[in-house]
Amino acid sequence: MRILLLLLFLIPNNAPDSPLKLALLKYNGGGDWYANPTSLTNLANFCNTNLGTNFDPDYATVEVGSAELFNYPFVHMTGHGNVVFSDAEAENLRNYLIGGGFLHIDDNYGLDRYARLAMKKVFPELDFAELPFEHPIYHRKFEFKAGLPKIHKHDGKPPQGFGLFWEGRLVCFYSYECDLGDGWEDPEVHKDPEEKRRAALQMGANIIQFVFEQ
Repeated sequence: MRILLLLLFLIPNNAPDSPLKLALLKYNGGGDWYANPTSLTNLANFCNTNLGTNFDPDYATVEVGSAELFNYPFVHMTGHGNVVFSDAEAENLRNYLIGGGFLHIDDNYGLDRYARLAMKKVFPELDFAELPFEHPIYHRKFEFKAGLPKIHKHDGKPPQGFGLFWEGRLVCFYSYECDLGDGWEDPEVHKDPEEKRRAALQMGANIIQFVFEQ
């Protein structure tokens, strides 16, 4: 598959002149899909430094129903409010994920019920399953023996990582009550302690590494 060829980007000596871009998912429904504008840039730079990747810090913005979605092996979705996928958008996202793509959904507080409904339209036959702490996504470059780090308080619940699996492959990872994206932002945005930002970026790097290695 075309997306599998992008694994070559993780080998610095073979990286092409045009670096790979991470992508932010633009959706309809009124939710602020554009939240955390500095997060993917910082994650790309962190991965380039710590994983030896060759990401362009200038991330792409891609609409759910666009053919351009298939140009990006990793797509990030965030926000606080409503998410609506049309039938055509849901089918496009489904084809993208089945074809080798990956979606990371990060609950930026208030996204949970909307994201779950939207993804149920994409995969009506699948349900989100909580990943055990032993799952490889928590044990890549960086060790997270207790699963996701807690970055922001939200409702005070423990952070949870959920996944959608298609034929045994994790195609969507959903970080809930965690707020990784806020932790990826520039330090002056949320004024998180440095250890919180570092944990968020390390977990983000683990997700990226897992996506390209699974």
